Amino acid sequence: MPTVVSDLTLPIASSAVITTKVTMPSITTTNPLVTNGNVMQLPHKDQQSKEKEIVKINRDVLIKESTDEPYIIKYRQKYYDIKRFLKNHPGGINTLRGLNNADMTTRFLHAPPHSDAAMYLLKEYEIKPTSTQLLNNTKRRHRLQQTVDGNEQEQQVFADFSENGIELLSDPMQEDKNNNQLDESLEHLVDWSKAMCPQIAHITRHYDEWVHKPVDRPLRLFGPTYLEIFTKTPWWVTPLFWIPVISKCLWDEFSPLWHTSSLSMLTLLFAYFAVGIVFWSLLEYVLHRFVFHMKINANTNPWLCTFHFMIHGLHHKVPFDSMRLVFPPLPGVIIASIIYAPLSFLLPHPRIVLAGALFGYLCYDLMHYYLHYGNPSIEHTNFMYNMKRYHYQHHFAHQDMGYGISSPFWDIVFKTRIHLRKLRYTLRWR
Repeated sequence: MPTVVSDLTLPIASSAVITTKVTMPSITTTNPLVTNGNVMQLPHKDQQSKEKEIVKINRDVLIKESTDEPYIIKYRQKYYDIKRFLKNHPGGINTLRGLNNADMTTRFLHAPPHSDAAMYLLKEYEIKPTSTQLLNNTKRRHRLQQTVDGNEQEQQVFADFSENGIELLSDPMQEDKNNNQLDESLEHLVDWSKAMCPQIAHITRHYDEWVHKPVDRPLRLFGPTYLEIFTKTPWWVTPLFWIPVISKCLWDEFSPLWHTSSLSMLTLLFAYFAVGIVFWSLLEYVLHRFVFHMKINANTNPWLCTFHFMIHGLHHKVPFDSMRLVFPPLPGVIIASIIYAPLSFLLPHPRIVLAGALFGYLCYDLMHYYLHYGNPSIEHTNFMYNMKRYHYQHHFAHQDMGYGISSPFWDIVFKTRIHLRKLRYTLRWR
């Protein structure tokens, strides 16, 4: 049954604000000019362009605010510094506007429910009581504004900042129950200061649950540097490597026939290329669903568990690792060789089909990177905008659905599609 889900966002309604507020720059409209005793009015800007300018200024203020200093929020009885999370927030950077130095508890609890994975990720940004952040060895006064029964009330709340950390605000009126519990019991299974790959075989029993609890921290896959370096791939390596390969395959097939063959023969070759693209789209779905998301349990071979972590599990565990978003060329060559072997026996022009499949793969890999780090606009790139929301839902809410990366087509065919909630506002990630 299709599942209707909400994005991991917060509504724009405001809540309790601690310490200072962000002052948005004012926008000057028109000023009257006096010329020869007559009052002349400067032309007003179009209302729509003015609203866009306001949105841009608000976003610029948020980005500057998050770049220059920690971005501190309070949730229930704890403080979090989400500075490095702002641009990775699945619900957009604009939905976090105005939360700096703010109590987000009420705002959070009135938002659509966040997934267990999202709540687990929140723990990554907690400011521990022993943290040296926010310490000034003085008593600071925090001013809170809270809306109660439709009326704004102001309170003076004092918090002590000592050498040992932050004394949490203890006013029970500010706290609400939270039905999402932060799971703190899984990261003790591994030692994050050591290479991860040798440790996976020892956590097979808990692996499936652990790998789908995302964290935001550095991951080292292998101990030796000469191995570790091959596990990290900048996005630009993918087109740099595969475009020449694709071009060579096309040249070898088209160049002998370009001036001698009939139009029907050339059309057939282009059709083979299109078949390769469609073939890859299906292969993308099958690999993602049945290989990358194979079921791992206590009876799974530890080596298979380790293999799964290396090819895809690590991406779900550390989804914000920009160096592990595209597939390294070496395993890509191995997979391409395996695919090409049967095609060479079954089809008269296997290199054309291979070129189409590789082209589809190249688009998939670059699109996957863009979905994580791009800022698609609903006005100009509506398809990419929806696919970014779609893919984030796969990561943080429905890991057993939404396997399509470059298109949801096969999810629709095989009934694993995620239905996105219609939003009242537009998300922005930059």
